[in-house]
Amino acid sequence: MKITREIKTGILAILAIALSIFGYQFLKGKNLLSTERLFYVIYDNVEGLTTSSSVTVNGMIVGKVLDIDFIKTNKSLKQVVTINVHEEFDFSVNSIAKIYGGGLIGGKSLSINPVYDNGAFAKSGDTLKGQVEEGLIELVNDRLTPLQEKIETAIVSADSVLTAINGILSADSRNNLQSVFADLSVTMRSFKHTASTLDKVLGVNQPKLDRIFVNLDEMSTNLSQVSDSLSQANIGQMVASIDVTTKNFAALSKDLQQGRGTAGKLLKDEQLYNNLEGASKELEKLLEDLKLNPKRYVHFSLFGKKPGPYEESKSETK
Repeated sequence: MKITREIKTGILAILAIALSIFGYQFLKGKNLLSTERLFYVIYDNVEGLTTSSSVTVNGMIVGKVLDIDFIKTNKSLKQVVTINVHEEFDFSVNSIAKIYGGGLIGGKSLSINPVYDNGAFAKSGDTLKGQVEEGLIELVNDRLTPLQEKIETAIVSADSVLTAINGILSADSRNNLQSVFADLSVTMRSFKHTASTLDKVLGVNQPKLDRIFVNLDEMSTNLSQVSDSLSQANIGQMVASIDVTTKNFAALSKDLQQGRGTAGKLLKDEQLYNNLEGASKELEKLLEDLKLNPKRYVHFSLFGKKPGPYEESKSETK
């Protein structure tokens, strides 16, 4: 059978149309020749995820994002993402499809975190749970937002302070500040002169200061030796001796107070005191009589003449 030119042209046109469809679908991430599984994930916000983005499991690419579309619910407008998985592996329908990545250059990607529980395995056409992981830009924004607020607050405070300082620093205030700085300059020059004078005094008296420090060092050495001697002394025995002496003084004081012993009787016996006082007076009278009338008590003769009878003198008669 002879194939005409028209048939050949039609076959070529059909092949071109098929190749165009296949190429278009391939560029969209669909492979019409593979037995792939389709899954759907619903998000509140896809955070910049685009079609043809990679779908990974544990870092390995297992599919692509085929389509992103809107879905209207009762309360809000959400986005449904269609993905394909061409690798043959099983995971639970409770697995999570997480959007991650997103930096200064790279775009977003989608990863499936497979869950192996008692639930049913996911089949083509099932809807997976969606989750969004913060990327680098979101993290930077979260960290910079409080810092930005603090910087703005600090700038406002600084502006208020500068405004207040500008209001305070009037012409009179500036003149007063200039006077204060001038006085400080004079004071610093005075301190400088004093420091110079003190340096000269220290230079002149350096030998004396050296001797003073040497004497202090020797004194410290002597004190250290005295301290060592005191530490080596029998402090306990000394304290015991002092305690015994104190007790003896206490007992002696008690005896004196109670009138026991010779010293106690001398202190407490009033009759003995009166007798001693009377004897003292009699002795005083005797000494006075001996001084006035020695002949009454002492007679001395060189020739052995017997003494005559004692005669009272005129003073005695009086």
